[in-house]
Amino acid sequence: MVNDPISDMFIRIKNAQAVKKTTVVMPASKLKESIAKVLVENKYVASYERKSAKPCDLLELTLSYTNKEPVISHLRRVSKPGLRRYSGPAEFPRPLSGHGLVIVSTTQGVMSGAQAQKAGIGGEIIATVW
Repeated sequence: MVNDPISDMFIRIKNAQAVKKTTVVMPASKLKESIAKVLVENKYVASYERKSAKPCDLLELTLSYTNKEPVISHLRRVSKPGLRRYSGPAEFPRPLSGHGLVIVSTTQGVMSGAQAQKAGIGGEIIATVW
């Protein structure tokens, strides 16, 4: 039993990149799918696809590489089940001086920190990526 499915998703991505896999498969959920969508929009992952299977749907991510090196060099869960981290739009962290990505869960859905700042809404900081 997995207590934190988002951390499990990130660990699966890291492990797949460590052995140079092109795809990684995990149990699907709406939250994982929306996180994958943000990663695809910001070109950290090539694509994702939700596949129906029994007993639960699967989410398949196609990982991106440049010169045989993974595009994602850092993927860290910020808000955890034991300690939630919330922030307003002005206080979002800026990984790598703005070159990284912050994934935020807002009332309008999961989006990047830049999109949330533009919309002027805060939320739970899910992860930082670069």
